[in-house]
Amino acid sequence: MEEEVIAATVLYNLRRKKVIGGKHTHFDTLKKGFPGHLGKDIGKVAKDLIRKRWIVTKPTSYGLQVSLNKNIIKEIEEFILRILGAKF
Repeated sequence: MEEEVIAATVLYNLRRKKVIGGKHTHFDTLKKGFPGHLGKDIGKVAKDLIRKRWIVTKPTSYGLQVSLNKNIIKEIEEFILRILGAKF
């Protein structure tokens, strides 16, 4: 699977579930809904999205939590629309 499609799908899943700003989810849940053999690719793409600041992190005592960056949500939605053609 192409990295842009994986990135757009991860972002779409977070946006669809409204995991934005103060609402977080565990880092490992980003892999849900994908085939098992893509686990390493999804982790790599997710870390790249964190470096780009599209996904923000919140370290906790029980693991790494992530959410979409609420300051650039329009840019994220435009990326999802361009790659997947999905609207909200």
